Amino acid sequence: MPLQISDLLARRDLNLSVTYDVPPRLLARTIEAATVSDLLTPGKWLQGGELLMTIGLLLPMEPAACRAYVRDVAEGGAACLALGLGQGLPYQEAPEPLVTAAEEAGLPLLTVPDEVPFIAVTKAVFDARADEQREVLHRAFATQRRLTAAATGGGLRPMLEEWTAATGVGAAVLDPLGRLLAAGEREQRTPLAQARDLIERVAARGLRGSASSTAGAQQLEVQPLGARRLRGLLLLTGRPDDAARSVVPGLVSLLSLELERRHLHDEPERRRRSALLSELLAEEDPSADRARDMLHSVGLTSERVRGVVVETEGGAGGADGAAQEMAADLALAMPGGLVRVTDGPTGGLIEAVVGEDLDIRDVLARFAPRRPAGIGPATAPEAARVSLRQAAGLLAVSRASGEPAEARQSQASRLLLDLGDRRTLHGYADTVLGPLDLADNGEELIATLAAWLETGGAWDATSRRLGVHRHTVRNRLDKAMELTGRRLDDPDDRFDLWLATRIRRGGAPSTGTGGRPAPPPSSRPGRRGAAPPPPAR
Repeated sequence: MPLQISDLLARRDLNLSVTYDVPPRLLARTIEAATVSDLLTPGKWLQGGELLMTIGLLLPMEPAACRAYVRDVAEGGAACLALGLGQGLPYQEAPEPLVTAAEEAGLPLLTVPDEVPFIAVTKAVFDARADEQREVLHRAFATQRRLTAAATGGGLRPMLEEWTAATGVGAAVLDPLGRLLAAGEREQRTPLAQARDLIERVAARGLRGSASSTAGAQQLEVQPLGARRLRGLLLLTGRPDDAARSVVPGLVSLLSLELERRHLHDEPERRRRSALLSELLAEEDPSADRARDMLHSVGLTSERVRGVVVETEGGAGGADGAAQEMAADLALAMPGGLVRVTDGPTGGLIEAVVGEDLDIRDVLARFAPRRPAGIGPATAPEAARVSLRQAAGLLAVSRASGEPAEARQSQASRLLLDLGDRRTLHGYADTVLGPLDLADNGEELIATLAAWLETGGAWDATSRRLGVHRHTVRNRLDKAMELTGRRLDDPDDRFDLWLATRIRRGGAPSTGTGGRPAPPPSSRPGRRGAAPPPPAR
């Protein structure tokens, strides 16, 4: 326990006395050290918490001068003032002006009798401080032993429970994105919402430092966990005492070892998910049910997914396995963890499939900072391969811009369409889609064609979007191709059809009589190019 003024007063061998009725709260002050000074202004030589002893050799007796002296001592941080009394000394009892000034300032004033030398008081203070330090060390060792014993049983929670039981300080372990992994209390009292900014600040710095703050009169502290890479975060809720503070590094080390053990233990599961992703991408046209079942088997339940590609340094192994480490970090942050490492033309590539609702830019900024990355458009699960291919095509753009490049189809097409004259663009669309405009079910055919193109040619996704059977989709597209003379497997035809449907969706087309889109002059179903040809492909 810290040494208090009341503890010194209880020592019979010192025989110290108070000079006025000192309130108990003042007698509970902690004494950090003892020193002697007869200076008139000793305040600047104090550090705080001292028992300042003096014989009053230069002590003034004027009330104003006494108040100035006491104020200087109090402002210097002294815990209390002690006046030595005795034969041959300036005072045999405490002078009234000094007692009054001390009481007014709220500074405890003690007297040291003639038979007790100042060195005896000094030794008593430092002996008590040494006992206190030994007690702190003993409690720290005891807590460390309890934590070590809990660590041998495996798991984060036993260690956190032992820490909280021994110190009274709340503790929780979070993953690098701030998601709770384990806590030391049965009822979670760790204020994650109030600590969010602190958590994000430490996580962004990796293993380079901790941080603390106060929220709602409660101290919060965040420590990074991990050996070579950030594996998690320790959030402490409360103010550790000296013994607990000395054990924090040990707690951090034990928790870091447990997270590293988990990381190694999860390696077979990461390999399985990597193989599952390879299996999904190996099929050129997987059925919607099969693709959805494969993603659901790893917990990825989003209706729409994105492909993500990150370029790493070196080959697929990377420098010292850096690519594999980065892939493991990304797998941890991405629900489902569908991540694999492959060789690219300029180095290793990390490929991943993630849910549309994941803030992938935040994940990349945290785990793949300053690395070229492409983000594909959101697609149905069976079209994940298409999204991934588009993501890979954006790596060059990301290298040039210095940030992840995202495929936003609507924005890209809008930029292209805004470059042309509206009348010319609608004439282009009328030329391509005119034969369908003339058909009895033309609007239905155009809507089906547009949906099929927007899903990347995914039949099941198109049928679900339109609410019809996939055979109906095929029949409509066969009819549309018959009327337009186009082929869906021809890249040029497919581009013409996609651009024409985008033009139609971007604005109202020109109309003829009766409100129907006017057919292009001299055009017939089954023939191309009756109207002026579109710009060069």
